[in-house]
Amino acid sequence: MSLITLDRLAPGSCAVLRALKNEDLMRRRLQELGFVCGTKLQCLGRSPGGDPSAYLVRGTVIALRQEDCREILVEEFAKGESPWD
Repeated sequence: MSLITLDRLAPGSCAVLRALKNEDLMRRRLQELGFVCGTKLQCLGRSPGGDPSAYLVRGTVIALRQEDCREILVEEFAKGESPWD
């Protein structure tokens, strides 16, 4: 597994959240939505323009802007490896 920012996670790929570097208000909002360290997530896709992107987090689909995703560090699973197996 490798550490990357969430905006670099390809559609269909899975990862585990490792750190939030967002500003206080955004960090708090993300935590309220389920973005806490150790949470498993999956990139479901990007809008046609590339922003925002949709992520499956704790059974809920959440859309985030690219600028916010650049402040979220995740550990990506290897291709074909799923955190839900």
